[in-house]
Amino acid sequence: MSSSIDYGRFDEGRAVNYWELDRTLEREVRRIYTADEFEWAESRLSAFGERVGHTIADNADYVDDHGPELEPYDKHGEIQNLVRYPAEQLENERLAYEMGIVADSFEAPPGRDEPMPLSHTLAMQYLLCYADAGFDCPVAMTAGAALVLEKFDDGTLGEYYDALTSREYEGLIEGAMFLTEKQGGSDVGANETRAEWNERTGCWQLYGEKWFCSNIDAEGTLALARTEDAPEGTDGLSMFLVPHADLEGGPVTKGDLLEDGPLEPDAVNDQLYRRLKDKLGTIAVPTGEVEFTGANAHLVGEEERGFRQMTEMLNLERLSNAAASCGIMGRVLLESKIYAANREAFGETVDQYPLMRADLVDMAVDHEAATAFTFEAARLFAECERAERRSAGTASAADDDAYRLMRLLIPIAKARTARMAVDTASYGMEIHGGNGYVNDFVTNRMLRDAQVLPIWEGTENVLSLDVLRALEREDAHEPLLETIEERLETVSHPALEDAAETVESEYRDLAGALATLAAEDGEYAQLSAKRLAHYVFDVFTAALLLAQAQAELEDGAGRLALVARRFVSNELETDDARGITSGDRFALEAFESIVEYAPADPETLTETVSADG
Repeated sequence: MSSSIDYGRFDEGRAVNYWELDRTLEREVRRIYTADEFEWAESRLSAFGERVGHTIADNADYVDDHGPELEPYDKHGEIQNLVRYPAEQLENERLAYEMGIVADSFEAPPGRDEPMPLSHTLAMQYLLCYADAGFDCPVAMTAGAALVLEKFDDGTLGEYYDALTSREYEGLIEGAMFLTEKQGGSDVGANETRAEWNERTGCWQLYGEKWFCSNIDAEGTLALARTEDAPEGTDGLSMFLVPHADLEGGPVTKGDLLEDGPLEPDAVNDQLYRRLKDKLGTIAVPTGEVEFTGANAHLVGEEERGFRQMTEMLNLERLSNAAASCGIMGRVLLESKIYAANREAFGETVDQYPLMRADLVDMAVDHEAATAFTFEAARLFAECERAERRSAGTASAADDDAYRLMRLLIPIAKARTARMAVDTASYGMEIHGGNGYVNDFVTNRMLRDAQVLPIWEGTENVLSLDVLRALEREDAHEPLLETIEERLETVSHPALEDAAETVESEYRDLAGALATLAAEDGEYAQLSAKRLAHYVFDVFTAALLLAQAQAELEDGAGRLALVARRFVSNELETDDARGITSGDRFALEAFESIVEYAPADPETLTETVSADG
């Protein structure tokens, strides 16, 4: 049984091993990996957590002040599309990619006969976001582009796939997805970029503008465009891979650019990087506007299948967004714990005061809930992708249930955790007082970086409508309700009895809400979509935490039971008089276990059930 963590021995949340200090992530990874996967991964995740906590975290602070700069033209006025990076960013790239943050989930890493599940790249991205959620954007899109080529390319783009999944930095290319257009935004079907086939050169050429292009200089960019005579809307879109350089000679890798410098003007593909956006945060990833002026491009898969291909990438991107949210929450929580354990006011460290204890307990419970939900969705996603790899598209009934549930959980994971990250980062800044508001302290950057997470990969409104689509088209309510019921059936410990009764009641109400919306008109369903997404998160997460707590209680550990009870109390119970008359002292009694990971004796938990409110 692990001992508690003394946060007072740290000065700040750097020069530490983030993996070793985040027992929540460790628990979730252990839960969703097979035994042999976890045995292989544990030391590597620890090594990565050490590297992120030292070199990458320090470099990230420098990059935030000295971010990438665009030099669209050379001194002769020729287009060069050069993005100049500080050396610290290039070092971070080398460290992350060569430790397998993308490669390990696509190609068998050393010591294994098959790739790790896609949940492994998400675990590493989570740790990376303790230091830099901006840099995680290129990492996530590189993994997403690799997934698209793996699933839809007929082999003609094998060199690009190999470069996207390279374990050697010199042979690497990064991916991107240029989706947003000025007139379309979230309405992808309104995209106007067109693709024309050039008989003379024997290749496709793109014309149009992309308005919000993150990782603007990616060597393997995916873009949606409409071919001649294609129908309007999303049905007419095709997917293209747009190289950084012209088509001849295969992909231009990081090693090529590091050795030879910027491309010669006549080697630059026919596109113009017009400018970089002046953003609030995520400075490490250059985001800008791109004008295609006949850029040569490779068709990916079949024509007019681009939107479907994009949605496959989007599932992974949304999970990456959720993992980033959890990583930011973890870093802010760590910084807050350390600050509260060291900051003295009126003769005591502030973590001794009841209000601060309650705040830290609830921040920790939010982090636990967000991480559990995200990695359950990641488990289902990895399970579906692995089944597809092994069966060449032949799915079983179990695979179908996992897919339908995954389709529902992923947009909810992205929507809820993104908002939780913003709220947690904002309050973490408040805990640090005036220091939290200035650039010298990392909470400032964590909030600026977190603020984009509700926007990337679809706003909460867009995601909520996607939840409705999953329910309507996939009948996703069936595996959802079955899974919640199965989890609740495993809960039997007396310490969880009251919480389980609350969740069972809410489960029945959720089933009723789903039935009601199925019978209502589309306008009312849309009006209720956001509330429904949050309701699913709360009930599903509560059942998940209770089931995990039951398993831990059977193994003699009681901490997660405290977490589960607090989550149920906060999200699913309504107290009289706002709880003031309840006599609830839970945050004071459970502080060491929830915040400092101190062991909790299962035998003592039933004595405090009535104290939960």
